[in-house]
Amino acid sequence: MERVPMTIYGYEKLSAELKQLLHVERPAIIAAINEARSHGDLKENAEYHAAKEKQGFIEGRIAELESKVSRAEVIDPTKLKGGKIVLGATVTLVDVDSDKSVTYALVGPDEADLEKGNISTTSPIGRALLGKAEGDEVTVQAPGGKRVYEVEKVAFTAIAV
Repeated sequence: MERVPMTIYGYEKLSAELKQLLHVERPAIIAAINEARSHGDLKENAEYHAAKEKQGFIEGRIAELESKVSRAEVIDPTKLKGGKIVLGATVTLVDVDSDKSVTYALVGPDEADLEKGNISTTSPIGRALLGKAEGDEVTVQAPGGKRVYEVEKVAFTAIAV
């Protein structure tokens, strides 16, 4: 089975969502289906069909989360060391052309959230950064064209998810 790399923060977030679905959402939808069943004819019962559809979504998400959590390769960024960029690293980059600085945390695909500065290791910039160190130049093929960054700083700290 293929491992799913993620930070400890992403693992905790997925585990919390799984727990919510198993212990709150699933029982609630089962109750809603039973309530809708009590209203009679199921062929024309929109409430029943909507509840069954939602149940299908919940069960699918539970299966997906159980699979990811069971295959998780959990990385705690605060326990990492070294100068190379890996999953869990927080990286400060300087755009060579504009001299603007930006900071990203490299996370697993399920944790990516650009608004929080979390980029996936599978994204174009994430792939380009892996294995680089402070002082290295990184060329990224972005939708707006090529961008060149210099790695200013590599740190291993807690990540906001």
